[in-house]
Amino acid sequence: MDLDAVTKQSVLHAKPDGLILQYGTAGFRTKAEHLDHVMFRMGLLAVLRSKQTKSAIGVMVTASHNPEEDNGVKLVDPLGEMLAASWEEHATCLANAEEEHLPRVLVDISEKAAVDLHQDAFVVIGRDTRPSSEKLSQSVIDGVTVLGGQFHDYGLLTTPQLHYMVFCRNSKGQYGKATVEGYYQKLSSAFVELTKQAFCSGDDRRTLRVDCANGIGALKLAEMRHYFSQGLSVQLFNDGTKGKLNHLCGADFVKSHQKPPQGIEMRANERCCSFDGDADRIVYYYHDADGQFHLIDGDKIATLISSFLKELLLEIGDGLSLGVVQTAYANGSSTRYLEEVMKVPVYCTKTGVKHLHHKAQEFDIGVYFEANGHGTVLFSKAAETKIKQLAKESEDEKRKAAKMLESIIDLFNQVADRQVISTTDAERQVVKPPGLQEAINDLVKKYRLSRAFVRPSGTEDIVRVYAEADSQENTDSLAYEVSLAVFQLAGGIGERPQRGF
Repeated sequence: MDLDAVTKQSVLHAKPDGLILQYGTAGFRTKAEHLDHVMFRMGLLAVLRSKQTKSAIGVMVTASHNPEEDNGVKLVDPLGEMLAASWEEHATCLANAEEEHLPRVLVDISEKAAVDLHQDAFVVIGRDTRPSSEKLSQSVIDGVTVLGGQFHDYGLLTTPQLHYMVFCRNSKGQYGKATVEGYYQKLSSAFVELTKQAFCSGDDRRTLRVDCANGIGALKLAEMRHYFSQGLSVQLFNDGTKGKLNHLCGADFVKSHQKPPQGIEMRANERCCSFDGDADRIVYYYHDADGQFHLIDGDKIATLISSFLKELLLEIGDGLSLGVVQTAYANGSSTRYLEEVMKVPVYCTKTGVKHLHHKAQEFDIGVYFEANGHGTVLFSKAAETKIKQLAKESEDEKRKAAKMLESIIDLFNQVADRQVISTTDAERQVVKPPGLQEAINDLVKKYRLSRAFVRPSGTEDIVRVYAEADSQENTDSLAYEVSLAVFQLAGGIGERPQRGF
């Protein structure tokens, strides 16, 4: 490891004085102009992680649903999963090191993680469409090359595509081809095979209207839609030709405001959905014949998928375990339906895909979706092997169910100071500041079938408030009152919360 070369190169990617960042649920995120040194150093870290795992490591330059002016970076581990928790600590330490301490920090990480510095390293890189992303990607490349790492820069990719590329490279092509075309072919063929079995009333040609949040999803879906059969018509809106990334559109806007995005035309009972800026969130929605808006968020997606999987598992009758993982912010009605009606076990974790993913791995088939649209279905290797065997050898009805499960496997297996608030019990109880949890408890008592939580955001300098009650009016009122309590007891700055925010 040529530390002199690292020091010379690092001067060109100098760390701003006093800037402290934390590698959180979605990596690093902040204003783009503050990230050059972070990108360079994550290139360094990706090389060390690649050497330690003897595998390709991914680096994705994106800030997902954040405003266009922001950017961020996250590392992807060998199986396409999120960076290991112990290496999140290394990332934070490396990003915040002062220039004169950078060589020592690199040596410390190498020693603590038992990195074989003579091992080859390979890093794959992708980026979203933000104006800052190309330059920041070059900073990552500078970090990779100064430590002697090899790299492949895929350029513009969605976040799920980069996860796919990493997994394909490390599975030596067994999972699929590590190309954009390989991604399109694998997912589209699985989708077409699965939907052959689906009932579709009315017109045989399905239509899906997609709000692409003026982001990378528009470019990639425009390429991918040609791989679908003639039975699906995909129409793109907010495709980046006008409008700003994530502004009044995208999955986060639709979920937060409970209304359609700007820039999309909707007709009654027509399927619509929204991505976020890096196309790793999705929510569905439609207008009924009376013009009423209906949102199918992550909670409902998980419920639909789990119900479908449960029916297929009953058909094959092989005793495979199915579990759903939610956070405390999941809709309580979805939890009750899954447990009481579908008899599917539901487990609760802290917010963040990495926590959900870890718990879901305990089942033969694990389903997790956050309400915001992040999620997937995981199949254990044993379950995958059994399903593929049944798809070949079983009698007709069992074989049909197994083949549908086989298609699903191919579709899904591929992820002021807000810290003044800390929580426990899977983020359902506030530990500090003192008095806030008691205030929330008193407010919840005022409304029927209600509950409320607060937590610091893992991606932005805000505090998120969740409220649930027996009516929309009561839910809005409870949310406002809890927001006001947070503002008063947790040192809120700026304007006080307003009703109807």
